[in-house]
Amino acid sequence: STLSEAAPPNTVVALFNVRDRDSGDNGRTSCELPGEQPFSITLLAADAYALVTSEALDREEVAEYNVTVRARDKGSPALSASKTLLVRLLDVNDN
Repeated sequence: STLSEAAPPNTVVALFNVRDRDSGDNGRTSCELPGEQPFSITLLAADAYALVTSEALDREEVAEYNVTVRARDKGSPALSASKTLLVRLLDVNDN
């Protein structure tokens, strides 16, 4: 995914679904972003999420991000899976 460094906070970077075919608590999911990143996850619907910017970005500081999304079910024991998304920032002439 590419994103302009001029994108304001709350800009949608990616949309994704998380599905667990189990029933009950084992089928309920949540998502998180481990570590510190200028992104956050917004729940849109039952299993639909958006990766959004949470602060201003500066390509001169960081040109690309490897954003790891971790999905976890509510079962006992909880199971999880991770996926890494590459987000490249596009330069804006801000001189």
